[in-house]
Amino acid sequence: MDSTPTRQIVEALTRAVVEHRLQPGTKLAEQKLADHFGVSRTLVRQALFQLAQRHLITLEPARGAFVAAPTVEEARQVFQVRRMLETQMVREFVRTVTPAKVKALREHIAQEKNAVDTYDTSSGVDVLGDFHVRMAELTGNEVLAHVLRDLVARSSLITLMYQRAGAAQHSQEEHVELVKAIAAKDEKRAVKLMEDHLLHVEESLAFDRTVPSHDIALALA
Repeated sequence: MDSTPTRQIVEALTRAVVEHRLQPGTKLAEQKLADHFGVSRTLVRQALFQLAQRHLITLEPARGAFVAAPTVEEARQVFQVRRMLETQMVREFVRTVTPAKVKALREHIAQEKNAVDTYDTSSGVDVLGDFHVRMAELTGNEVLAHVLRDLVARSSLITLMYQRAGAAQHSQEEHVELVKAIAAKDEKRAVKLMEDHLLHVEESLAFDRTVPSHDIALALA
């Protein structure tokens, strides 16, 4: 098992990426990270290696670590995998749905609406992605939740690079309709809504967008 400091570094950097505080292409200097977290560079390297395995950063020989900048092809592949995985997840969810599970999803949707309505972009994107992870957690399948958590983190990088304005509100509205279908135990409609939702997210991506970069000190402040 990872040491606690290493896990804390991994979680902090992952959250900074997911919340769009670390931009694609940002250099992750080992010494700056070691100073920030008050740990050795060895622990920082361990954390960066784990993040590289999750495809959230890239390790380049003689250059160091950088926040990953997914290509257009990778972006399309990530959403293709998510559609395959999450449509099946919805089928299983509807078949085992309970009032408590529906209540949990509705509570999450309320958080989404608040984040989107207050124009909190980073929090909004974060909580919208967490909706999908929350569904996986509620199935009771920890492997599924772990896989989806990593896919959603990669999706956050992709949306940061490519998503057009206004897409977050549309996604939130689609989540509302999805939960209605789940509550009604309408499996066919729920599956179609999930598939359409993920297609719409992908279609909202502007692949010719130029993305700025942020300094790590500012991102982790």
